[in-house]
Amino acid sequence: MSSTATDRPEGGTSAGFVALIGAPNAGKSTLMNRLVGAKVSIVTHKVQTTRSVIRGIATRDAAQIIFVDTPGIFAPKRRLDEAMVASAWEGAREADIVLCLIDAERGIGEHEEAMLKAAGQLPHKKALVLNKIDTVERSSLLALSQKANELAGFEQTFMISALKGDGCEDLLDWLAGKMPQGPWLYPEDEISDVPMRQLAAEITREKLYLRLHEEIPYASHVETEAWTEQKDGSVRIEQAIYVERASQKKIVIGKNGSAIKAVSMAARKELAEILERPVHLFLFVKVRENWGDDPARYREMGLEFPRR
Repeated sequence: MSSTATDRPEGGTSAGFVALIGAPNAGKSTLMNRLVGAKVSIVTHKVQTTRSVIRGIATRDAAQIIFVDTPGIFAPKRRLDEAMVASAWEGAREADIVLCLIDAERGIGEHEEAMLKAAGQLPHKKALVLNKIDTVERSSLLALSQKANELAGFEQTFMISALKGDGCEDLLDWLAGKMPQGPWLYPEDEISDVPMRQLAAEITREKLYLRLHEEIPYASHVETEAWTEQKDGSVRIEQAIYVERASQKKIVIGKNGSAIKAVSMAARKELAEILERPVHLFLFVKVRENWGDDPARYREMGLEFPRR
């Protein structure tokens, strides 16, 4: 779970895991990126974009806070859905603190209520985080807070805007004070334990969703197949975009290759900024029918393959 442990010379350090759980599109990835101070999880308007557990690392004074961004919790319909929901609850059970994130604009619906009731059964310290507070009236926030606390019983309630940063500093301060005493679990300059090959694939998947919106189905997947360090300091990255049907491949490629070129350019630009060096990105679209039933794809995403 961790890399080589490290400690600060002055001692008195603390470190722990904080799980972010919530319904799809509650803003978990946006919040984690905000708290960590860098992009470690992809963000799109499309629901259920986080598939596996992504860890982001923030430091606050002598405290190291390891955030676990879990897939959205919802009623699973397919095997991939089952794996994602199981991964979310596993991430919550392994954490020191659980943050239940609610989209204040959407309120508490069926998915949110089920999530809150289940979270209430966890023995962990828990905090309620009402996100997107800038979009609703304060009276609505108070009513939401009361209902959520009745369902789960939280130690603390925070009202924030993950997008704008409102309330996030207070949340970080509270979390830092709750971390168990002990050495840091990651080096001081590390912000995520996600391998760069996986993060690169996630960034391309994000650009794919942003470009194609509802045209490309949820059942698409990106894998980094080759990562070659070049003599001039640049890196050559080859990735495969898997879809389930030939008709979907045509959509991803686009007329005269327009869609795949736009995705490649956007992904390459962001990767170059993250890696701080030139990136040569090559994308290949492959048809793999029913990849959602292939155990190898689940391993690639860091998910357990649900046996039926």
